[in-house]
Amino acid sequence: MNEKWISIIATLVLVAAVVALGLHRGLIATGPVSALLQIAGLLLVVWARLTFGIRSFHAAANPTRGPLITTGPYRYIRNPIYAAALLICWTGVAVHWSAVNALLGLLILATLMVRIRCEEKLLKQVYPEYGEYARNTARLIPHIV
Repeated sequence: MNEKWISIIATLVLVAAVVALGLHRGLIATGPVSALLQIAGLLLVVWARLTFGIRSFHAAANPTRGPLITTGPYRYIRNPIYAAALLICWTGVAVHWSAVNALLGLLILATLMVRIRCEEKLLKQVYPEYGEYARNTARLIPHIV
């Protein structure tokens, strides 16, 4: 199975896990600290989308046309939208801690990592400079991962 199909399957599982987390009442912040963390995640998504421009989201890990984006939040992390999604989801999991929510959070993390790996493989094929960018930029958390 190629990266595009693997990423489509990962996206479907990801969406199902986020919906399940929401239905299990494990997604929405309940206090000021958790609300601020989730708002920070939403602002990171907005910043990344504005930086990325009008390029569309693809269920498959298709690189979009245009130059490699290395400005805005992409200067610090290669996957700011995925990082924001993890911040939002895991804030909900932490606030509404249960074994089910923790398992859904782990499933969300796993599917995002699958998507990231698929995308990175394809990005290396499209953008020769991606390898250097990846060596100098954290995947999800600045200065850590």
